Amino acid sequence: MARVAFIGLGNMGGGMAANLAEAGHDVRAFDLSQDALDKAKAAGCLPVASAAEAVEGAEAIVTMLPAGSHVEGVYNDAVFGRAQPSAILIDCSTIDVATARRVAEAAAAKGLTTVDAPVSGGIAAANGGTLTFMVGGSAEGFDRAQPYLAQMGKAVIHAGASGSGQAAKMANNMLLGATMIATCEAFRLAERLGLDPQTFYDISSVSSGQSWSMTSYCPVPGVGPETPADRDYQGGFAAALMLKDLRLAMQAADEAGASTPLGAHAAQLYEAFVADGHGGTDFSGIIRTL
Repeated sequence: MARVAFIGLGNMGGGMAANLAEAGHDVRAFDLSQDALDKAKAAGCLPVASAAEAVEGAEAIVTMLPAGSHVEGVYNDAVFGRAQPSAILIDCSTIDVATARRVAEAAAAKGLTTVDAPVSGGIAAANGGTLTFMVGGSAEGFDRAQPYLAQMGKAVIHAGASGSGQAAKMANNMLLGATMIATCEAFRLAERLGLDPQTFYDISSVSSGQSWSMTSYCPVPGVGPETPADRDYQGGFAAALMLKDLRLAMQAADEAGASTPLGAHAAQLYEAFVADGHGGTDFSGIIRTL
């Protein structure tokens, strides 16, 4: 097994680091939160005092951070100059494509190999090791990163060159955000027209309106499999994180000259939802505004 540096032990990173430790790796973990470090220790990781200390001697370096500025800062301050040339650098954060490509170019200039590998699946999948990883980088980088990612997820897919993982993640989550809103609207319309929610679910879930938002993440409590809707919209994927991903998608669309009117409208609706104090609510809770 390998020595792995894991930097960023939040809701997602904590479970991911724990799965690497459970797989037998020597995981040197760092986070600014002492509570996160304590949880990582309980899960079999070795907490360290700094990102730089985690990187020393690591064969794989995994980052799971809030934004592109944090990723770039950690790479410049702790990774570059300390990572051994044979290490594989794996950034699982969800950040903008431009920053992902800039970090990859800076790493290559220093003789290091990096991949961008954002995730899909949420906290439960992070804890359960069933995430989906969308990986951007060279074929060599993907091959070196894949064994580590496979121990944290159920699917590891090479999306293309550096930045492609981030592109796939933001396009996917733009689709998810818009689909969830449409699913919420459909349930509310069905209700106003006198349909029982369970009956509408039974019909739509096997008809042309079927979607993941309908059958795997139903926004109506007591209908379909258990979802955050059954827990008063707590847990799951916070609306603030969905808004972050939609903002990244809109930024990318603007830079690429792509027309995304439904994505833009979804972003506007989540902007209002979060501004109204629901940033910590699961993103399916937007049904309460309809």
